[in-house]
Amino acid sequence: MSLTAEPRVDLQNPASDRSSVGQWACIGVAALAMVATLPGRTHGLGLVTEPLLKDLQLDRVHYGAINFWATLIGAAFCVPWGWMTDRFGVRLVLAGTLASLGAVVIAMSRMAGDSIINLPLFGPVVFDLFVLVLLTRGLGQSGLSVVSLALMGKAAGRRPGLRVGVYSFLVAMFFFAAGRAAKYALEVWEVDWRTLWAAIGCGVLLCLPFVALIPSSSLRGEGPELDASVTHGATLGQALRTPLFWVFGLSMSFYLLAAAGVSLFNQAILDERGFDQRVFLTIVAYSPLVGLTSNLLTGWLATRWPLGRLLAVAMFALAAALSALPLVTTLLQVYAYAATFAAAGGMVTVIFFAVWGKAFGLRHLGKIQGAAQLLTVLASALGPLLLAMGHEATGSYMPRLQTLAAGAVVLGVAAWVVPWPKEVSE
Repeated sequence: MSLTAEPRVDLQNPASDRSSVGQWACIGVAALAMVATLPGRTHGLGLVTEPLLKDLQLDRVHYGAINFWATLIGAAFCVPWGWMTDRFGVRLVLAGTLASLGAVVIAMSRMAGDSIINLPLFGPVVFDLFVLVLLTRGLGQSGLSVVSLALMGKAAGRRPGLRVGVYSFLVAMFFFAAGRAAKYALEVWEVDWRTLWAAIGCGVLLCLPFVALIPSSSLRGEGPELDASVTHGATLGQALRTPLFWVFGLSMSFYLLAAAGVSLFNQAILDERGFDQRVFLTIVAYSPLVGLTSNLLTGWLATRWPLGRLLAVAMFALAAALSALPLVTTLLQVYAYAATFAAAGGMVTVIFFAVWGKAFGLRHLGKIQGAAQLLTVLASALGPLLLAMGHEATGSYMPRLQTLAAGAVVLGVAAWVVPWPKEVSE
């Protein structure tokens, strides 16, 4: 029977009761794994960009090209990592990915940066820098993210609710703590970029012992035995043939496209509206708090409201923020814009983490989340480019932001009406 509402499956059984502690332990490990993706993310690489360029005597255009292509190629890691997670189990793949990423980050801190070669479509590049940035992107932003999401999804089950909200909250808190620690190291201890990057690599390796908290059954490729629905679920092909996959996947990718562009050019955008750096720094400091509150609230609402309706609300909030920005003239208005944008982001984050296992089951969750993650990585790479092109064409960021607002409305309507897929048992 085709379901137009989300399934209400009673998964309470003795096995799941006994595994409650294991579920929460896996949520914590999954959040820790997500923060270990830091060196593969834009804001992680941004910690060392300026001193790295100075050390290797590179210009920003050259480094920007390296980063752009490394991000796009690194996105291809999403799909095989999803397959490996389903085939070999979360525990084994997580351990291997953490070890590989830590080693790559440490190697990057020790590179010479003097191997210039010509690559087709790339031109002359610093080869070792290109390879190492590519691997940090692929293993961190793509591969490790997929494994973290798969572990969280299998632990949360098909009625994730509060667990996904807590996971989102922990991820945000861990990233905040890591960012503060890096800032302290740079400003107080005045460490050089190589020392900081090596320390981050060692931090990734220090996450390895926590993998032991994941049930050993995941070594057999079965995933954590934490939920009855782990034995059934849609295949990747079946998921790709549903409207829900594309509506949710494209909506969440669209948010990241907008967020990546706005985040990168945020100070310039605010300056265009007449707000100085002080306002920009205030927004940067307090927006995460709004996002954290939104994480927890959305996790609670997910136990009561259909995820499609929640996603629609998030996209309408995003549209409101983007369309209002060209009109803001006062401090109250600009802070209201920033809070609305952050709240939409908090909602989208929780929904992205929750929907795939809930809609498609857990048996092939890694592959399905890998495909969805691929969309988001590509979108985050495209967002800054679209905004920059819009600014170059018109001399303002505002027309492109208004276009994005219209797109968010369309996706919000689609999320509101998209039918829930049939349940698939195998």
